[in-house]
Amino acid sequence: MSATILKLGGSVITDKERPETLDGPALERSAAAVASALEGGSLTDGLVVVHGGGSFGHHHASEHGVTTTEGTDEIEAVVDIHGAMETLNQFVLSRLHAQDVPAVPVHPFSTASRDETGALSLPTAQIEAMLEAGFVPVLYGDIIATAGAGVTIISGDELVTELARALGADRVGLCSTVPGVLDDDGAVVDRITSFEDVDAILGESEATDVTGGMAGKVRTLLELEAPASIFGLESIDSFLAGQRVGTSIE
Repeated sequence: MSATILKLGGSVITDKERPETLDGPALERSAAAVASALEGGSLTDGLVVVHGGGSFGHHHASEHGVTTTEGTDEIEAVVDIHGAMETLNQFVLSRLHAQDVPAVPVHPFSTASRDETGALSLPTAQIEAMLEAGFVPVLYGDIIATAGAGVTIISGDELVTELARALGADRVGLCSTVPGVLDDDGAVVDRITSFEDVDAILGESEATDVTGGMAGKVRTLLELEAPASIFGLESIDSFLAGQRVGTSIE
């Protein structure tokens, strides 16, 4: 089963400076682009949407000290983080439904898990069945059960890469607040084929990856077989139409 995978960055669809605050115009713009692409027939193999946490999940995860590696078994943390992400997911779904997109939720907390080594398990049979039925599955960064740690965070970027591998994705696109990977002069890097291409720009800082920086995204996308792009909201229509946009990562 192949599909296009589109990730809507949390910083794109929310105001990350204000807890649990939606960027309504940006989300509506994204939903309209998805609807147009589906109607225009450029997504014949199906579409999977993943969205980040932005000011919803990240706010509560930070308050409770939960990360991709640091877990918790406190029910208050579980309710706060997952509840905030369900709320954001409902906003995303409602905007897609308003554009007649047949979007359906897939909750990572109910489907994914990690073992004692941190290895991720994300069954995709449900998602494949949804795609075959003509639905648009919508996943999001969330908490997941983790052996020996209670729950930890699974990021939207991690979901994207796991889905791309499992589904044999045709294309992967990350919609960001910047028009692509930027060089030292602020210009978009057209194409990246190895991390060495942008090492001097992005650096090797582990802290950058922990905060969801561009270096981690590039490293991860380089490991995929599917062609990937990082682009800004202004290019979402072109990406969904099959055009090359932003920074291509191959």
